[in-house]
Amino acid sequence: MSWILLIIGGLFEVAFASCLGKAKETTGIESTYWMLGFLVSLTISMFLLYKATQTLPIGTAYAVWTGIGAVGTVAVGILVFKEPATFWRLFFLMTLISSIIGLKFVSSH
Repeated sequence: MSWILLIIGGLFEVAFASCLGKAKETTGIESTYWMLGFLVSLTISMFLLYKATQTLPIGTAYAVWTGIGAVGTVAVGILVFKEPATFWRLFFLMTLISSIIGLKFVSSH
């Protein structure tokens, strides 16, 4: 169950980073709504990370949580914000994904 909470928390990390990106692109009330989405996503993400670390090692949980956030945020950047998808960017993204999977397999929980 802790791994599921951690994965969901990582997805909310992607959401709060994406909300920051959208808030940067907008002004007025629309920017305020994106910032509210950021705060809600941040709160949920941190809470789920906290719950996951009650049974998972903090080092592993934090690395996986930030990894999910990093991979997801890069994917959103490429797909939504039209950031470049260069060979090296995708190569290192794949090494990050491999590291996240590796941490899951070597975890004792």
